Amino acid sequence: MNLAFITWNPDIFLFHIGSFGVRWYSLCWAIGLLSVYLLEEKLFREQRIPEEKFDPLVFYCFFGIFIGARLGHCLFYEPEYFFAHPLEMILPMKQDAMGGWHYTGYEGLASHGGTIGLILALFLYVRHSGLKTLTVLDNIAIVTPICACAIRMGNLMNSEIIGKVTDVPWAFIFERVDMLPRHPGQLYEALCYAFFFGIHWYFYRRRPERVGTGFFFGLCLFLIFTARIFIEYTKENQVDFEDGMPFNMGQLLSVPFVLIGAWSILRSRKTDEQK
Repeated sequence: MNLAFITWNPDIFLFHIGSFGVRWYSLCWAIGLLSVYLLEEKLFREQRIPEEKFDPLVFYCFFGIFIGARLGHCLFYEPEYFFAHPLEMILPMKQDAMGGWHYTGYEGLASHGGTIGLILALFLYVRHSGLKTLTVLDNIAIVTPICACAIRMGNLMNSEIIGKVTDVPWAFIFERVDMLPRHPGQLYEALCYAFFFGIHWYFYRRRPERVGTGFFFGLCLFLIFTARIFIEYTKENQVDFEDGMPFNMGQLLSVPFVLIGAWSILRSRKTDEQK
């Protein structure tokens, strides 16, 4: 075995208190959401948006992302199963063969569904707050990559969404899966998203007046989902029906977001010129 390979088998729990345990995945989600909260609050202050409009935004974002991500996984990746078990879409539980229920947490959250849910939630927030749509979309887009980074680190700690077998020296051996060296696709995505956050923050600091043109919204979609298309080539398919497809579901679902992102960036130039 190549000694350069990284053996990976962390406990999925950070700590236990009696029968209750805090998972690394949950902690990563919490870190991501807290980071977004603090950074978005900073943007609101700098742009002198009334403070009372901020807390409702957090509510809309959290439930939009969570509901969208859960439904996205159920409908995009396992529709037959969840149409047969509809309660499992909304309950963090599974029904066993004997008809009993046991707690599992929400196993399966799709980033594409989360993005759709977030955008729909933001449109509802705009109607409630009276703020301009593009201002809200741009401000969220500036900080979104840091949350996406944290979530992918959670996937890494869970040893899920694993990559294809490879002999690259930085390959991970996910012991809970098998003893084969694989691409750490989760880490690739996390590093990309951290870099994209830096890009967004750099452009915002240089041209804060571009908030409200749709530039940051478009840049976020374009960068994240273009990266997703390419990184998917290093990852194992998540469900069996993808095996016979030239492109997997993650790639196919990414294409519309890339196109919307490119269109929004181009459109933002006209809006920017009019300011």
